[in-house]
Amino acid sequence: MPAMEQIKELRSLTGCGIVDCKEALAEADDNIDKAVNVLRKKGITKAVKKSDRCTGEGVVASYVHTNHKLAVLVTILCETDFVAKTDKFKTLANDIAMHIAAMDPVAVSPDDIPAEDVAAESALAREEAAASNKPVEIQAKMVAGKVAKFKAAKALLTQPFVKDPHQTVEDLIKQSISELGENITVKEFTRLAI
Repeated sequence: MPAMEQIKELRSLTGCGIVDCKEALAEADDNIDKAVNVLRKKGITKAVKKSDRCTGEGVVASYVHTNHKLAVLVTILCETDFVAKTDKFKTLANDIAMHIAAMDPVAVSPDDIPAEDVAAESALAREEAAASNKPVEIQAKMVAGKVAKFKAAKALLTQPFVKDPHQTVEDLIKQSISELGENITVKEFTRLAI
């Protein structure tokens, strides 16, 4: 049975409830690091279940770089104004605005990337694949892989989060969904630069 000190430590690391922490520690054989991963996986599962819920409340967050030559506005939505007013939700919105300023995504999700950008990248990938003199099936896989990698690098949700590159922005949002108990989405963003 996990010691109370371990449960307290896990709670302070994850923000999860006592019962969830106790179960995660039991599943991870009292290893805190493994228990964090167990809770993270459970949080992602909970987030997927909540992804169909309507998001009609939220905040518009902003970020202005210290040189005043770069600014971002981002609309982050949740289900209720109660959650929208929490510090945790506002921090998430501000972190995403800062991420957009640093990483310059062109769309929220890979499916939202403009078709002309994808077509241009696809054409470049086809040229590179043709120059490799590999079989046609391999060339097709090379092109598909390069296009998928391009879309993941240019879409906000699939980019590595600037403050923690071990997780994507989508993972960060899913973690917040599990902590706040509501669906959270990024509606839109604008990045202005001189």
